[in-house]
Amino acid sequence: MFTLARSYVKAAILFLFMGLVLGGYMSYRINISGAAVPQSIITAHTHLILVGFVMMLIMGIALWLFPRPREKVFYSPLLAEITLYLMVISILARSAGEIADGFVQSPWTAGAIVTGSFGEIAGIVLFFINIWNRIKPIGSHIREAKGEKF
Repeated sequence: MFTLARSYVKAAILFLFMGLVLGGYMSYRINISGAAVPQSIITAHTHLILVGFVMMLIMGIALWLFPRPREKVFYSPLLAEITLYLMVISILARSAGEIADGFVQSPWTAGAIVTGSFGEIAGIVLFFINIWNRIKPIGSHIREAKGEKF
């Protein structure tokens, strides 16, 4: 596994840890202190696990799994690296905004949530545009022509 794919996977693991810590806080708050958890904190927890961990892990493994194209088609390692940074910053901004929104609502929390959301959308779209040409049947079209089913 090369460095950039490892960076995606390591970022995913960090987001998993953050989501687990936030989940532990929510569990404590509900079960020990008897206080309700604001919806935005629940959203941040879910977001850290699903987008931060699951999506970033999928992106890292996809980058690693699909081979680089040999022919001259669009693929940019620089764009893949920029996308990593865009995703990490956007996930952090959105999650921080949602967590803060659970304690104090202000224009900056709403701005962080919305900016982070659009950054994530842009990052995911850019990532899959960038690796689209890497998703190719390597030999499977030959096996399928022989009647093999997967």
